[in-house]
Amino acid sequence: MLPPLKIVRAGLRRTTEALAAELALARPNGATPQWSDLEWQLASAAAAAHGVSPLLCTFSTWENPEWRLFLTTQRAHVEHRHQRIAALLERIDADARAAGLAIVPLKGSALHAVGIYVPGDRPMADIDLLVREDDAARAGELLLNLGYVESFVAWKHRVFKPAMGEPVGGLGEHRDTPVNIELHTRIQERLPVSAIDITERIYPQQPTPGLNPYPSNGALMNHLLLHSAGNICGRSLRLLHLNDIALLAQRMTTADWDVLWDEHAADSPWWALPPLRLLARYYPSAIPDAVLNRLEHECHPLLRTISRHQTLTQVSSSELWLHALAGIEWSRSLGEVVEYVRNRVRPPQEAIKERADMVRTQLWLQGQIWVKQKQGRRILTLLTQQVPRLDTLYAVRAALELPASAT
Repeated sequence: MLPPLKIVRAGLRRTTEALAAELALARPNGATPQWSDLEWQLASAAAAAHGVSPLLCTFSTWENPEWRLFLTTQRAHVEHRHQRIAALLERIDADARAAGLAIVPLKGSALHAVGIYVPGDRPMADIDLLVREDDAARAGELLLNLGYVESFVAWKHRVFKPAMGEPVGGLGEHRDTPVNIELHTRIQERLPVSAIDITERIYPQQPTPGLNPYPSNGALMNHLLLHSAGNICGRSLRLLHLNDIALLAQRMTTADWDVLWDEHAADSPWWALPPLRLLARYYPSAIPDAVLNRLEHECHPLLRTISRHQTLTQVSSSELWLHALAGIEWSRSLGEVVEYVRNRVRPPQEAIKERADMVRTQLWLQGQIWVKQKQGRRILTLLTQQVPRLDTLYAVRAALELPASAT
C-alpha cells in the first residue's frame, strides 16, 4: 500500500531539491538529512528517476546504511552496463566502417567519449545514433545484422531492441537490462507543437565511415540544451541533464557558445533560456552572464517570466501530479496555443500510435487502465481532479521495496 499521495508528493519535492543541492554543490561535509524511513525511500526513487544514483555514490556524504547500499549497487550496475554499451559501440563502429556508413553517437555516448564521465558515472537508457536520411535504410540493416529488431517508430526516431532479452523490473539501473538503440535522421524537438531542428549543427561537415564525434563542444551543447528544453516542456527533465550541461560548460569557449546563434539558423535559440536558467539556479556561475543576458532578449515574455521561478521538481517526474496543459507556456503564438489544445483534446493518429507503442513496450505502463481510456475522459479527469504520474508511482513503489531490490 502506498502512503497518502499528498505525503508522497511533499516527500518527493523535499528529497529532489536536497539531491540537487548535494550533487550540484558537491559539499564535502554536508550534514546527513534527518529524514524518516519513507523520505529515504523517496530519495532513492528520486535519485533513480533523475539518473544520478551512481554520481551520488561518489559525491554524497550522507550516512545512511540503506542509502549507501542503494547508491553503491546502482553504480556497480551502471559500470557493468557501460561495458556492454562500449563493446556494442565498438561493433557498430567496425561494421559502419566496413559499410562506408557515417554515424554520430549522441548525448551520453558522446559525453563518455570526450572524458566528461568515466564508466559507472552516468547511466544510459539506450544508445542514440544519428545518420543522414539517405543512410537510414543501411543503418537499419546494420542494426538488424547485430541481432536487433525494430520495436516501434516515433516521430523523432526509430527504436530497435535486441531480438533476445526482456526489460528488468525494479528501481533504477540493472546490468541485465537490454540495450536499446534509437536511430535518428533529424535532431529536433516540438516546443510544444512547432519543431525546432538543429540537425545541420550536429552532423559533421566532412563525415568519415564509422563513428564520428560532434563537430564541436558547441554542437554538443546545442543538442543537450534542445533536448533539455523538450524535457522541460514535457515536464520530464532529469537532474542528470543539468549535470551534463554543467560539466560540458566547463570546457566551453566563447566560440563554442556562439554556435547557439548559428548564422544559418532560421530562428534564435530562445528555447535555451529555460534550461540554462534552471542550471544557473542549481549550478551557480556555471553559465556566462553574457549568454544568459543575450537569451533573455530572445525568449518570449511568458516563458521568460515562468522560467525565472521554475524548480527542478516542477519540470520533472518529481512533480507527482499530471497537468492537463503541461508545456502550453512554450507556445509562441495564438495559433500554436489553438493547435496545442486541439492536439490535447483530439490527438493526431501519430500521437495515438506512439501512446500504443509506449503501452506495449514500457514496464511502468503495463496493466494501467488510465492510458487505455479515451482522450476526452483523460482530459476531463485531469481538469477535475489530481491524477498521479504513472512513471513516478512505479519508481515510488519500487523504492518502497528496498533494500531487497537494491541487490
